Amino acid sequence: MAARVEHVVTTGEFTLDGGTWDVDNNLWIVGNDEEALVIDASHDADAIAAAVGERRLTAIVCTHAHNDHINAAPALAARTGAPILLHLDDRLLWRNVHPDTAPDGYLSDRRRLTVAGTELIVLHTPGHSPGAICLYTPDLGTVFTGDTLLAGGPGATGRSFSDFPTIIRSIRSELLPLPPDTRVLTGHGATTTIGAEAPHLEEWINRGH
Repeated sequence: MAARVEHVVTTGEFTLDGGTWDVDNNLWIVGNDEEALVIDASHDADAIAAAVGERRLTAIVCTHAHNDHINAAPALAARTGAPILLHLDDRLLWRNVHPDTAPDGYLSDRRRLTVAGTELIVLHTPGHSPGAICLYTPDLGTVFTGDTLLAGGPGATGRSFSDFPTIIRSIRSELLPLPPDTRVLTGHGATTTIGAEAPHLEEWINRGH
């Protein structure tokens, strides 16, 4: 059975640099009726487990280690036995949130993950955080961008461990070369496409200076 993408929205708080903000997070499940992979276990392990149902959970992939993207990951892992995967460069951010727990494995650029016969390619896209990644699946014509690229521009870079020139380089080199009709499924807000965002690169750069 071919893989499909399912969407869950969870609500909670994002905390960094002494500030706290209420946020809605997009959580994505890739899989079929037998197995699934979760991208960004945010806020509510019960809601995520309910969406996964009886399927075997093959992995919990973190696009980055800001608390709102990983706060439910250990509870979901304990419940399902699925490994938590994160890029090594975000291990300090992870420890800020979960000092007593470590990810089960570390992701590297161009690593390939497979679920329900569908391959997801890890793209290391630092900028929003040092270890931010996107997951590109050519089979589904989709890239999961976390907070690297949102509808309307790059994710925020005004806080610790983030850098605007770096996120622009990541988007330019790793995301904009993807086919224009590639769906961009983001960590927050609306879905977009590479073709819809690509013409605005120079605007973002000018806005960011």
